Amino acid sequence: MAVFSRFLNWLILMLGMASGCTVMAADHVGVRHLNVASEQRAGDLDVTVWYPATEGGEPVLLGDSIFFSGVPATLNAPIATGKFPLILLSHGAGLGGSAQAMSWMATPLAQRGFIVVAPTHPGNTGPNRSAAETMKLWLRPLDLTDALNAMQTDAFFREHSRFDRVGVLGLSMGGGAALLMAGARLDPELLAAYCDTDQRNASLCEWVRQSGVDLHKMDLQPAGRDYRDQRIRFAMAIDPVPIDVIAGDSFKDITTPVALVNLGPPGKIPQTALASDLAMAIPDATYTLISDASHYSLFGECKPYAADIAEEEQIGEPICSDGGGRSRHAIHDELVQLVSRAFELALHGVQ
Repeated sequence: MAVFSRFLNWLILMLGMASGCTVMAADHVGVRHLNVASEQRAGDLDVTVWYPATEGGEPVLLGDSIFFSGVPATLNAPIATGKFPLILLSHGAGLGGSAQAMSWMATPLAQRGFIVVAPTHPGNTGPNRSAAETMKLWLRPLDLTDALNAMQTDAFFREHSRFDRVGVLGLSMGGGAALLMAGARLDPELLAAYCDTDQRNASLCEWVRQSGVDLHKMDLQPAGRDYRDQRIRFAMAIDPVPIDVIAGDSFKDITTPVALVNLGPPGKIPQTALASDLAMAIPDATYTLISDASHYSLFGECKPYAADIAEEEQIGEPICSDGGGRSRHAIHDELVQLVSRAFELALHGVQ
């Protein structure tokens, strides 16, 4: 297995160089933070960037919390020699509602030769969490576009980035953002009615109502616009939520290749995240089901007693449950391999 792995890394490197793109496994992962001006947010976005690095910088632990284990990286490390494809990363909401919460995915992608660019979508987590801002789903692709624009002018990254090889990855609510960047469009009427009942997303909609937010009274006029970014060459969405507020007739207009992934046993995936039908509606799409995982597998690895603390804090969701016999670490390994291989094929041209 080790021999095969070394051969595969060599093959990726050779094919990437042949296509004009330097691809390599990095011994170190650097991380930097960018403050990116955002007109629609009326302020700055906090953008976290992971990248292949060399020695240097300050060791940090990203995504560490009372519930989840952090992932090491090196703050402001020198960037490795070469030019690398970019993956825009959109996180979910709630406990997974920050860029750094996705470090378990972003760090190994940087080790595999990608620059990973993840804005923290304002209002989705932490003390400033806002139901109204969270439900403004159309702002997410704009955040990603702003982050990509900033990378093109950033003195540290611009000479090391392949702006002709850009993809987008979304997890949970971020999956919907990835689809919007590829050309899907929200349906304002479906979005307005999303929390009329608890059948679609009970925990989210309970929070929306408790926050005093009435989706019917929100200004949803911007929701139905086209937010695709023509620079995106590939989009991947894992348990995209809420896909049942996307206009059905918009899927056929997506020309970007799309990979869709669901986590959970057949028949148990909530309709608001079920992506199997989308794979048939989008012209160039694939679908993968990981049946022994769950939506909570998109969180970081739980610390000891995290489940007990979550119960004491009345979190109300089994955040440490993965639904099968495998560990979250093993599921993460499979997801990272699945994602990295998909982006290698799409952005590096590896066959």
